[in-house]
Amino acid sequence: MRISAVPDAADVDLEKIDLFDPLLYSDGDPHPIWTAMRQRAPLHRQVLPDGRQFWSVTRHGDACRVLSAHREFSSERGSLLHQLGKGDAASGKMLVSADPPRHSELRGPLNRMFSAKAVASAEPRIRRAVLATLPPPGHSGPWDVATSAALLPMAVAASFMAFPEEDWVDLVQWTSMAAAPEDPSFRVSSPAATLAIAHHQLFDYFAKHMRHRRANPGEDVVSYLTTMRAGSEQLTDEEVVYNCYSLLLGANATTPHTVAGTILAMAEHAPHFLRHGDADGTRVPLLIEEGLRWTSPASSFLRHAVQDVTLSGGTVREGDAVVVWVGSANRDEEVFSEPFRFDLTRDAGRHIAFGFGPHYCLGSALARIALRIYFSEFLRRFAGAELAGDPVHLRSNFIAGLVHLPMSLVPRAGT
Repeated sequence: MRISAVPDAADVDLEKIDLFDPLLYSDGDPHPIWTAMRQRAPLHRQVLPDGRQFWSVTRHGDACRVLSAHREFSSERGSLLHQLGKGDAASGKMLVSADPPRHSELRGPLNRMFSAKAVASAEPRIRRAVLATLPPPGHSGPWDVATSAALLPMAVAASFMAFPEEDWVDLVQWTSMAAAPEDPSFRVSSPAATLAIAHHQLFDYFAKHMRHRRANPGEDVVSYLTTMRAGSEQLTDEEVVYNCYSLLLGANATTPHTVAGTILAMAEHAPHFLRHGDADGTRVPLLIEEGLRWTSPASSFLRHAVQDVTLSGGTVREGDAVVVWVGSANRDEEVFSEPFRFDLTRDAGRHIAFGFGPHYCLGSALARIALRIYFSEFLRRFAGAELAGDPVHLRSNFIAGLVHLPMSLVPRAGT
């Protein structure tokens, strides 16, 4: 999505906005709307033409409350806005669609697989995977950052799941279809048909690998899922497949769009940082956190109230759908000073780009290692980047990302 430098919220008519429409995020800019909502309607209700309705929360404190208070807000009726009114077939079976105590039973064993210590030991493998997605040193021609970065979660997450490299392009396509079925780059016939095709292809693929790992277990994540116990029982075949889907879709939703959006932000707002680089390695961690806050790639999360709850601006009734707009929470003026300035000296540690509470991103440590390697190597190789064409933004109310980002790169002297 486009990001306003200084959003003008004065003329926003909150009676006419449509936060459900994916075109808003590919062709427009939701930030003036979110700014107006934080100021005037921090709890906003939208009714769709078919009668479905949802509340939106846009302030940081309310967002954290909705995402963390599982006794007040449930994930089991779907966590994505396009599931509104449809429910979730994976309810209670998939990590992102389960509430405690089932969520804790699933998350506990998986935490051991994705802890900071566990993924740190795999850094050499992650490095090889990340470097394969970068242009070579000295490259100065056009380069599509978004297309290249799209392979990053497959190079990292799919390697942890032992999915063959020759399958990565298909996995990128299928997960993109599942995450953004309205986008013209991925849509087949209709959004509903696109989603059905993506689910069929992915579930069939995961089921095939699940059966193979049950017979021939290894040290990969899929093998671990086939043998781990959640509570007193092993996962069923269906639960293994659902959680493979959740892990890969989660990786696709964050890392590549953080890369592309952060490089665009550096080119537009911090060319001096690109010129000087990060020779001592002290500034890349700040770049990563500000890049995550700035891009907020997982743009929205859906929850349902399990009791009446009072938030800023009013009361949500039991059963009501509530959408947390992460990109708005990460621009909350009460939390982030000058939130529309890309500031590489900022301590952006309070951002919620990886979520908040029980559903905080399981792969966050893995993503941060991949981003650290990526940006460190990018800054070592290149001293500048300029747009070489118009960016193409993803048509999705779930992911804030880029489909194409053509750039011209300036090689760093001596590389």
